[in-house]
Amino acid sequence: MIRPVRLLSVGALTLDTILRVDQLPTHQGKFIASDGVQIASGMATSAACAARRLGAEVSLWASAGDDAVGDQLIAGIEAEGVDCGFVRRVVGARSALASILVDAHGERIIVPFYDIRAQAAPGALPVADLTAFDAVLVDVRWPGAAALALKAARAIGRPAILDADTAPLAVLEQLLPLASHIVASEPAARIICGQALDLESTCNDLASRTDAFVAITGGAAGTWWFDRAAGSPRHVPAPRIKAVDTLAAGDVFHGAFAVGLAEAIPIEQALRFASAAAALKCLRFGGRLGAPDRAETLAMVAEHWPAGQA
Repeated sequence: MIRPVRLLSVGALTLDTILRVDQLPTHQGKFIASDGVQIASGMATSAACAARRLGAEVSLWASAGDDAVGDQLIAGIEAEGVDCGFVRRVVGARSALASILVDAHGERIIVPFYDIRAQAAPGALPVADLTAFDAVLVDVRWPGAAALALKAARAIGRPAILDADTAPLAVLEQLLPLASHIVASEPAARIICGQALDLESTCNDLASRTDAFVAITGGAAGTWWFDRAAGSPRHVPAPRIKAVDTLAAGDVFHGAFAVGLAEAIPIEQALRFASAAAALKCLRFGGRLGAPDRAETLAMVAEHWPAGQA
């Protein structure tokens, strides 16, 4: 039996309160939610849980306070089968929180809180080296840890994957040169490259700034990636769905893409696999709780990209 791939996911761990409303507020007042959940989440954490459902063995390296919320976060993620042995507990710090509203069209408003004491940069990796892992995925929420992990992964030839999302330009510029694979959200790509370009041109621009693999996710518009062999951007369309909740879709995409890379799946197939997983997540309310399993994802891939389709 072939062993499952092993991933290290590095970054955010938050307690998310997710509330479903008919419309996102445009003014002050009180609004009644039609549904709600409270879960352990965060970019790297949601990606880790998604990758675990897709069959990978996953360890999470995150930072939390030594409070009751931190205990709750770790229990929630361990229940998903993700190893939390590397989660750092900072004495006197508060664990991260996020309040999230999701409307009837699946769009959302996210308001996170991170205690700067918990987000202080670590002095070293949580293990001597990363040879036990087949790929490393980092987000932008814990830059000090992300930089250490990307450097170490790339030094031993492992995929060093950056989930480049909305963050200060200085953070993005710190992490971009360290990654072997950059998958950026559209907002992050525009922070780096400017607002005026379309996604295809933005992909071309971003690829000119690095030697890494580059892709930009555009939600329903699909994913643009730069084919260095051809010297031009290429497009992977997103499956057409009616979104219920787009929260954590990008995280699920990154987790699935990391699994594909770790399994040495050809790059375009890995992007299709990730697109299918993200689309399935959008069909379900509850953020990362909607992440699909492997059978569902492969069925979506087969439906939207039949065997032999270019």
